[in-house]
Amino acid sequence: MTSNPDPGLRVLPPDDLLREDLHNEVHARPSAHIRLPALVAFVAVLNEGVNREQECAHLRQLPGQGGLTPVQMSGNFLRLRFDEYTLKWERHTEFTRYSIVQPLPEGSGLGASDPPLQDHLVTPPGWLGDIPGRTVAAIQLVMLQADLPAQTSEAQATLMAPAQRWFGDRTVLASQLGGGHSWAVTDFLLQPSGFEHLLVITPPGTSETRAGRISQRLLELETYRLMALRGLPVAKALSPTLAQAEAQLAGLTAQMENKSVSEQDLLDQLISLAARVERATAENTYRFGATRAYDALVKQRIAELREKPIPGTQTLGEFMQRRLSPAMATVAASEQRLTSLSERISRTSALLRTRVDIATEAQNQQLLAKLTRGQELQLHLQTTVEGLSIAAISYYVISLLLYLAKAGKAAGLPIHPEIAAGAMIPLVLWVVWRTTRRIHARLGKPSDKP
Repeated sequence: MTSNPDPGLRVLPPDDLLREDLHNEVHARPSAHIRLPALVAFVAVLNEGVNREQECAHLRQLPGQGGLTPVQMSGNFLRLRFDEYTLKWERHTEFTRYSIVQPLPEGSGLGASDPPLQDHLVTPPGWLGDIPGRTVAAIQLVMLQADLPAQTSEAQATLMAPAQRWFGDRTVLASQLGGGHSWAVTDFLLQPSGFEHLLVITPPGTSETRAGRISQRLLELETYRLMALRGLPVAKALSPTLAQAEAQLAGLTAQMENKSVSEQDLLDQLISLAARVERATAENTYRFGATRAYDALVKQRIAELREKPIPGTQTLGEFMQRRLSPAMATVAASEQRLTSLSERISRTSALLRTRVDIATEAQNQQLLAKLTRGQELQLHLQTTVEGLSIAAISYYVISLLLYLAKAGKAAGLPIHPEIAAGAMIPLVLWVVWRTTRRIHARLGKPSDKP
């Protein structure tokens, strides 16, 4: 009777090399736990040309982080805890995010108007400005607690007024998040400090994990929106090139109808055009694909917010979609134009190959006709030569017979040499002609050997 296997022993086949990494990916970027009220300073920078060692060296400038190594940052996620704040570092394909969570400074709550948040950042002076990379998004997110009003226009206006005053009485956008659990207010304007301001109001008792999820969704929403829009300048810059290429292709197609234009000239122009289009495709395919991916993430984050409108105020998601959709349509149209242009060039190339094949076939037919005519002339010449050859051979044979008859007469035979030679002429001609025909028949007979 066998005993039960030790539950601590492994009973599975060996792991795939990527199994642990893929499994832990779901835990790679956990949401922060934010104790309210709080200020979140968020900076996202493009990391093109910036390696992990440079980012590690910059993080080592923070107090107590002199021993930080790139190995600790190999998972593309790192959370550092300090006495007054926490810092989260995340490296993505195109950008790196730094999120600093600190207590809300005094005088930055709902009673304030345009509070100078940048004056209260807890990071060392100049540290944010020295982050390696180029800023693509920077947000100062204030999260505080207050009693949310009932779902009536009058009650909601009592909270909307101080929220708008917090933004200096500028026009703001606002949404109820989570079906009404909390509020998010912003003006989507860049401040002189380079930051955007975002205000989140949650009811008392909101958990730290829920506050962390709210902040992560809002910060990701704005970051992905800006990253998606990076395809718009590319599409606009590409538009004149596409228009020129389309006009040139139309001209080439029209020239193909003119038989006087040489195929070589058309081919040279088409190859040059195809090279330019393929170069544009290679340079912009990634950007267009990334734009689609970021746009999909924006739509997903908007759906996750589960917004409800506040009377008299446009929601964040509605504002983003109305401004983002035309840009995404422009990018998609440019990508489609580029793809369509490449396909049309391929079809034009096929048409040009057909024209070249037809011209080549006509040349081959002319060459074949010339060869056939030459063979006919050669056959006539050969027939003439064969007739002359029969006459020449017969002449030499009759000459030999004449000498043979003269030799016989000299030997005393009763032979008249000239008469004998003349009598042999028909026979000799027939024998030579017959022999020549047999030789031709033998040479023309197909050989049985491989």
